[in-house]
Amino acid sequence: MFGSGDEVSTKIPTQAQSLVEGSNSVLVSEYKPSADVDYLQELLAIQQQGPRTIGFFGTRNMGFMHQELIEILSYALVITKNHLFTSGASGTNAAVIRGALRAEKPELLTVILPQSLKKQPPESQELLSKVKNVVEKPYNDHLPLIEASRLCNMDIISQVQQVICFAFHDSRLLMETCQEAKNMRKIVTLFYLD
Repeated sequence: MFGSGDEVSTKIPTQAQSLVEGSNSVLVSEYKPSADVDYLQELLAIQQQGPRTIGFFGTRNMGFMHQELIEILSYALVITKNHLFTSGASGTNAAVIRGALRAEKPELLTVILPQSLKKQPPESQELLSKVKNVVEKPYNDHLPLIEASRLCNMDIISQVQQVICFAFHDSRLLMETCQEAKNMRKIVTLFYLD
């Protein structure tokens, strides 16, 4: 076969041979699904009518305008009956929470914390007090925040169909999270802030 590098070679008949010998000598290749099928599956999932479960991830360090855009996106996704999952940090997560709360459908927002509520900063605790579905992980309190966050992100990914992430190119944990979501065949939309 062409480009296969195998020892076995297959000859493709010429036009004249095909005419003289008939169609029995024509080489017909076996169908093999390509990696493009993954992209088609993603496209179909995006076009799917009906609600989805979506995980939001992102940096804590972002400007006011970016946070407003995330709030609007979160609000729009909740009023269209999508269930949002996020964590409890400032920045992206807080913007997602504020937008979802504004939609007044508390059952469509789940916040999964990397550690217990008491380990969250006071401003996060105040916002989280308004959220109906908060999942704490006090058994991770002994871990460094980066490790607890990594585990939390994996938990969120396991519960969603799609991931939306706002990150800088050097946001190592967020890049790992997006790659892991892709490995799990989730739809990943990554917005770079730099």
